Amino acid sequence: MWILVLQRLTLEFFLDFLYFPIWWFTSGILHSTKFCWNLFLDGNILLAPGLWLKNLFVPMFGQSDFQGRLVSVMMRFFNVIFRSIALFIWLLVVFVIFLLWINIPIFLVFMFYQALN
Repeated sequence: MWILVLQRLTLEFFLDFLYFPIWWFTSGILHSTKFCWNLFLDGNILLAPGLWLKNLFVPMFGQSDFQGRLVSVMMRFFNVIFRSIALFIWLLVVFVIFLLWINIPIFLVFMFYQALN
């Protein structure tokens, strides 16, 4: 009985080993894309430049006089600019993470090839 189990485990191991590159570049990329998209959306929720832009002309702290509105507009304008830049940088970081996911197996094969030579 244990020989059958050992044979089945060995066969499954080799089949999984052969299927791994196919999974990595098909379903794995889909999972990685969803993960990276969710990372970007989390960064957008955290930074929320659209929310700051939506409330650009709303006076802060109920200050409806001219100086209060001017300070509010300037403060929110600079917040929108800097938060948009930070969100763009976060988008670049997430894109690099996605590219690393794609290139890890290629890098490992290259390193294995270099170790053999």
